[in-house]
Amino acid sequence: MRVCAMSKAFERLPGFRDFYPEPLPHPEVASADLRRHIFDTWREVARRYGFREYDGPPLEPLELYTAKSGAEIVGQLYHFVDKGGREVALRPEMTPTLARMAAAYHRAYKKPVKWFAIPQLFRYERQQKGRLREHFQFNADLIGEADPAADAELIALLIDTLRAFGLTAQDFVIRLSSRNAWRDFYARGGGAPEREYEFFQVIDKLERETPENSAARLQALGFSMEQVRDFIQRGEPTPELQGILDNLRARELTDFVQVDYAVIRGLAYYTGPVFEAFDRQGEFRAIAGGGRYDNLIHLLSGGKVDLPALGFGMGDVVLAELLKARKLVPSLNAGLDVVCVIEDESLRPATLALVQALRQAGKVVDYSLTPAKPDKQLKRATEAGAEYTVTLRRNDAGEVTAHWKHLPSRTERTLPAGQWPWQS
Repeated sequence: MRVCAMSKAFERLPGFRDFYPEPLPHPEVASADLRRHIFDTWREVARRYGFREYDGPPLEPLELYTAKSGAEIVGQLYHFVDKGGREVALRPEMTPTLARMAAAYHRAYKKPVKWFAIPQLFRYERQQKGRLREHFQFNADLIGEADPAADAELIALLIDTLRAFGLTAQDFVIRLSSRNAWRDFYARGGGAPEREYEFFQVIDKLERETPENSAARLQALGFSMEQVRDFIQRGEPTPELQGILDNLRARELTDFVQVDYAVIRGLAYYTGPVFEAFDRQGEFRAIAGGGRYDNLIHLLSGGKVDLPALGFGMGDVVLAELLKARKLVPSLNAGLDVVCVIEDESLRPATLALVQALRQAGKVVDYSLTPAKPDKQLKRATEAGAEYTVTLRRNDAGEVTAHWKHLPSRTERTLPAGQWPWQS
């Protein structure tokens, strides 16, 4: 007889999260209620902008990512060979999936296409503050429009999404830049075309590398740190960036945006305007980032479909930390409308009928599944943040009445069993 024994309890993998309902049992676990609040806010603002939700599989062919980013990305992915002999990977980002989907059925949709998704993404890399091995991300993309008005629309969506959480222009800024501006700078400086992306990578890491390392890498490409710093400090908007700024000015949103050529975005597929959202106090990693990728759909469709596109992603990890730091996390109680308290077990069937009627009317209702002292039931209702408690009681004449208590005001009313306080 073989006996299977465990020497210790199972634990979650490093870089992954367990989501518990509030109140949280431990500060190191994540809040399922805060996640729901974030998702609900993302969806609501996207809906106001006319974006439609889509989704795709969490498992994709590995080639979908190597075709876009090269073989070096493989080391950052959760990838394996499946039982059918296919090389596959858990999705590290959503844009390639979107490009694949858009290329397949773009003729079925009028342009521009405005879509959003909230995928869970995976990267096998060293976890650090604000960056885990999995996270959820709000992706918003606009396909089929090359005019800078599309860029402004997407940036406005980003601004209003952050404002919907209670953040203001004192809390965050959108740093706006352009790959085209840097491409012109590189060409004017005589840079070799085949090393252009290497130059972009140096610019992308300026704020994370030591000045000495950056200067040495720039010198190897034929540029000096002084040239680069001067270009960044002047910050003169190109015509395309000025068009975006003028559009945002008409919306009275320019307080949230500044031209900053220190931003270039590290991914190879960006082609034009790029941007990142940062908290103004500099405590966190970038809150969101994105830009224009006009060639990606063409690349991933094997040259069959050519559509301009742009998008951004906003992760839940940094956003949640920022909301906590700015004390903008709302009350995350159970959201109960009514707790039905059972004092008299002979009235449990009648109480169950009341529970069912309230739920069918759209109310969030709870009650004690088994007999319990009334004080214990009332305490649980208070802890859950319920708005009302209701208790059925039988008077001397044998009539059943409902005793309602409004917990925030502590006012009480007695009504016929079939009548509710919001109806009178």
